[in-house]
Amino acid sequence: MATVELTTDTFDETVSKDGIVLVDFWAEWCGPCKRFAPIFEQSSDTKPEIVHAKVDTEAHQDLSVKYGITAIPTLMAFRDGVMVFNQAGALPGPALQQLIGAVEGLDMDEVRAKIAEHESA
Repeated sequence: MATVELTTDTFDETVSKDGIVLVDFWAEWCGPCKRFAPIFEQSSDTKPEIVHAKVDTEAHQDLSVKYGITAIPTLMAFRDGVMVFNQAGALPGPALQQLIGAVEGLDMDEVRAKIAEHESA
């Protein structure tokens, strides 16, 4: 599955779905973004069950502000509508695959319980 472009109108709907959604915040002028792009695209080919999405930070500055993007590329991972990873910096292929494995291995009931505990504190 190829990467999908997210917009302000499609972002929330896409990341709130069941399953895993990886979001790459990038810009055309960003060298590290350009180096990360083929790694991200290859991951979308090898893991078609995971939504691989991109947000052009120049075209959708409102999303950059909403999600506190201060450096690009920034990679976010959502699972079942919950953000479980958020980090700036381009990842090498093996690190991206390791991240995907970690997200796949999460116990989402435990994650939700920890979020609820944190919010009640």
